[in-house]
Amino acid sequence: MKVYTYSEARQRLAAVLEQACRDGEVRIQRRDGQSFVLKPEEPLTSPLDVCGVDLGITTDEIVDFVRESREEPRS
Repeated sequence: MKVYTYSEARQRLAAVLEQACRDGEVRIQRRDGQSFVLKPEEPLTSPLDVCGVDLGITTDEIVDFVRESREEPRS
């Protein structure tokens, strides 16, 4: 893990953030000995957020299929 002094981190914030993205985390050390770990936040995504699938059919065709399935007698 890369360690930066407080002054370095302040002067080179963009580089520190990029390093955190690449390595997963960086440590910032203060002069008084306190230490902080900086990590990128995990993106919030929904488990229902899925990629679409191109079926090569139109919306009207999909609606027709649904209507047909509703009209079929159930066994």
